[in-house]
Amino acid sequence: MPISSAIKGLQSIKSMQNVVKSGIPNKEESDFIKLYMYEKERTRLNSEKIRILQRLEIIQDRLDEIQAYNDLKAGHMRSAEPTEASQTKVDGVKSDFKTMSIDY
Repeated sequence: MPISSAIKGLQSIKSMQNVVKSGIPNKEESDFIKLYMYEKERTRLNSEKIRILQRLEIIQDRLDEIQAYNDLKAGHMRSAEPTEASQTKVDGVKSDFKTMSIDY
């Protein structure tokens, strides 16, 4: 008594030699599957695009805030820069402090 007949369903197993199906899907049934998969991918990509655009908008707003802050501070720094005439006054003024060396 062979072992293969003891296992139920072993006779129905097909090997690759018995399969006569083409590896290239060229039947009408595969078109519906392709359409379904393309539709799923299209909706996924559209939702991903929306998320990316929302994130891009948030990033752009933050970049604009940073640029406005930099412009404001640059304007303050330009107005606070001493002119050449005021620099000569600062250099010409003597300090009231005396320096002393301290021996330890």
